[in-house]
Amino acid sequence: MKVVQSLNAVDTLAALTATDIHYIRTDSGRRQLILNSPLLLKYGGENPHTEFPKGFSIAFYDTAGNVISTIKANYGIRWEKKGLLISRNNVVVKNLKTKEQLNTENLIWNEKKHIIYSPSFVKITSPDRVIFGDSMVSNENFTKRTIYGIRGVLDVEEDTTK
Repeated sequence: MKVVQSLNAVDTLAALTATDIHYIRTDSGRRQLILNSPLLLKYGGENPHTEFPKGFSIAFYDTAGNVISTIKANYGIRWEKKGLLISRNNVVVKNLKTKEQLNTENLIWNEKKHIIYSPSFVKITSPDRVIFGDSMVSNENFTKRTIYGIRGVLDVEEDTTK
């Protein structure tokens, strides 16, 4: 009987279920992002969150309407109050301006602190090199980042001022 009651509890049932999602967010008539997902589950209650159990993809746009970056993952969950988007399983982030690609199994975007981080192995591919690391922290633009346990071939400029 307790199992049946727990299944009917308010916080375990999705308040909204939607399939084949194509969501466009705009600001002042300008497209900011497009989210696609085969399944969206939205939960209310004390810990409101949106789950993408079958994965998602998001394209982010600049003010001119050009795609500047994308993210894809096989699973995602966004916690509204915490301002966290957690992406898992085959996460791929592409920055089309820098032509860089991040591959990892876990990626967390903290919207309030404007940072992204991965507690897992990361691979960053750019046009001229591939870098591996045990974990990573970055600003949300992916322009300033710290990679822990870094491995790969890096170009280092020699200091000629001595």
